[in-house]
Amino acid sequence: MELIKHKKISLKKHPVLNEAWLQEQIAKDPSILGLGDVDVLDRERIQEAGGRLDILLSDSDTNRRYELELMLGATDPSHIIRCIEYWDVERRRYPAHDHIAVLIAEEVTARFLNVISLMAGNIPIIAIQLDALQVDEKLLLNFVQILNQTALRSDEEDDGGGIEVDRSYWNNRVGQNIMDMCVEILSFINEAAEPKQEMNYKKRHVGLKSNGVVRNFISFSPKKSFLRVAVATPDTNAWLHKLEDEGVPVDINRSGKVRILIKAKDFDGCKDIIRELVQSSVCEFQK
Repeated sequence: MELIKHKKISLKKHPVLNEAWLQEQIAKDPSILGLGDVDVLDRERIQEAGGRLDILLSDSDTNRRYELELMLGATDPSHIIRCIEYWDVERRRYPAHDHIAVLIAEEVTARFLNVISLMAGNIPIIAIQLDALQVDEKLLLNFVQILNQTALRSDEEDDGGGIEVDRSYWNNRVGQNIMDMCVEILSFINEAAEPKQEMNYKKRHVGLKSNGVVRNFISFSPKKSFLRVAVATPDTNAWLHKLEDEGVPVDINRSGKVRILIKAKDFDGCKDIIRELVQSSVCEFQK
């Protein structure tokens, strides 16, 4: 393997390669950002309170939207504020989607990281540092995630899920098919649970309770096109690999729970592994 020298280029100081050029490169192939299989929904999106959102990306598989703010040079307070403001506007306009603020800059400063750390668990945000590298007569754009703070506080999965609602609220919000999946998974839980669990419908998520006591060792985040289920288990890594081997989309949330993503069309094919997962959690929780 041959080692090739490179030269770092400052886009901020470059006479031709400006922010508009960078926007165009991302729009042509947004996969270069490392955010998954995303599509460009809009560029220079006008905001009601003023300003323009540089790029809006969408991941239809996870129902996520990414609000991108681009900056040449180092991060500064104005760009941080705009990034968060645009994220907030979009999430309020389109609450059915998960929204993540993304700030891209040529230099992500320690001061920026310190500020964002104060907001830990409140604002899902990704910081990406861009290095423009010249190799011979070619240019390489290298996007590196410096910060990925996309999980919200774990207390949203405890008893702080908002005001109490009922099944009809969620039926209207995400559809009966998704909620039927929740009920069937509850039946898997109750095959092993004693006392039996029941749904605890909150405005931001659906948890469990028994005899009026919150028992959120398993919680549900229903969306229109899929269902997320967070499951507490002591064998996190083992379950991560096991679910990946079964082809079930899975990750670990901030509170350390195994979190799976299920679409209605895939549910029948993964019922057995889901039953095994939730019942293992029940057995551990009831020790």
